[in-house]
Amino acid sequence: MLLAPVFLLFLLFLVGAGRMVEAQGEVNGAARDAARAASVERTRSDAETAADEAAKDALSGECEPEVSLEGSEWEEGGRVRAQVTCSLDLAFLGFGAAKEMTGDSVVPLELYRRVEN
Repeated sequence: MLLAPVFLLFLLFLVGAGRMVEAQGEVNGAARDAARAASVERTRSDAETAADEAAKDALSGECEPEVSLEGSEWEEGGRVRAQVTCSLDLAFLGFGAAKEMTGDSVVPLELYRRVEN
């Protein structure tokens, strides 16, 4: 009799852990897409807009992502660092909690590409 509830709790744990791993992969993919989208733009403001749009497209329906380009070296031969943060709702498991997921990606800027601040 006691085995069934323990087994059910274990199954819920597995589902929750699987969902967290899947969500982390999606957030990492959104960070990669955001960094790539930002790296092809000429101005930093255009890059921020492109990164926001790319992350929202990648995570459509999952959450409302927050995108940061802090740590980017916006110069020829520099790099774009995109950090995407998203809140994963775990209410479907009955926990009523949320887990914040963060993904990072770094993409180099071309050495001979003109960029503007």
